[in-house]
Amino acid sequence: MEATLAILKALADANRLAIAAMLYREDCYVELLASRLNLTSATTCHHLKKMEEAGVVTCRRTQFYQMYSLNREILSLPLESFLRADPDTRDADRKYRDEILANFIKGGRLHTIPAQRKKREIIFAHMLRELLPGTDYTEEQINSLILAYHEDYCTIRREMIACGQLTRDRDIYRLPDTPAPAQK
Repeated sequence: MEATLAILKALADANRLAIAAMLYREDCYVELLASRLNLTSATTCHHLKKMEEAGVVTCRRTQFYQMYSLNREILSLPLESFLRADPDTRDADRKYRDEILANFIKGGRLHTIPAQRKKREIIFAHMLRELLPGTDYTEEQINSLILAYHEDYCTIRREMIACGQLTRDRDIYRLPDTPAPAQK
């Protein structure tokens, strides 16, 4: 995540973006970039140093100049690759879910229905984990599943439907996004 942030910070400046655009066309040395951008050599060096630290540009020494090149490998990555969740985020999400379950489910029973929607969704997903996608369930089966956790099966069943975690059609319950069988 820090490497991604460094790359985005290195490009989040008008002068650095202009430098990247020039280096996209051709490799350049500091004085040429400075004159084209109407900047001092010191300012141009400062921007190039930031870009080099982030890996956006590379530098090589020629006989008289330091030539800068754009790191095309980094810039050819789709923006999506910078936004993917890293493993730390998934671990944090799992830890959050486990904390919610531990706080609300004691001895296998739901002691309180959470007031916050996100917490309810986590609890309901846990309760529904036994259901199979594409399978029809009767109201009695759903009630029995919920009763194993909490006595207020009516409220919880309605909330599961309202949250989109369960669908109901003519007293048949299913997990969402599973097509109903064709009617005869």
